[in-house]
Amino acid sequence: TIRVQLAGADAPIHVGNFVELADKGFYDGLKFHRYVPGFVIQGGCPNTRDASPADVAAGRGRFGTGNPGYSIHEEYTTNPNNKHLNGTLAMARSQNPNSAGSQFYFCLGDQPFLDDGYTVFGQTIEGQDVIDSLRAGDVIESITIQNEN
Repeated sequence: TIRVQLAGADAPIHVGNFVELADKGFYDGLKFHRYVPGFVIQGGCPNTRDASPADVAAGRGRFGTGNPGYSIHEEYTTNPNNKHLNGTLAMARSQNPNSAGSQFYFCLGDQPFLDDGYTVFGQTIEGQDVIDSLRAGDVIESITIQNEN
């Protein structure tokens, strides 16, 4: 289990998008497709849904190119707390700043050079050990949103 505090006040578009996708079960069964030691573990690409964990781990497919059929506007220029720290949850995107959709990553250590280009929308509060153990091919069983206000 990984618990993340979502930053709805800082990145409302990203949090709303993530919550909507999670609530629809979009992420269930997807695999983490990118692991770079000391940098990030990335998931959320729908192209991993029907691929085997071994194929995803080996990079045998168009992993990292899928989206939910739309993209959202960046919020890193307006987020006052857009800091990529160890355990930060942020949205991946293509070269277009407004191309994020479903792919997200967890930082594996502080990554301040990402602050000016990628939107942070959460911070891990429990389960950093789980994040640190993830590798490409690992399956996202489910994402559950809990409102604790």
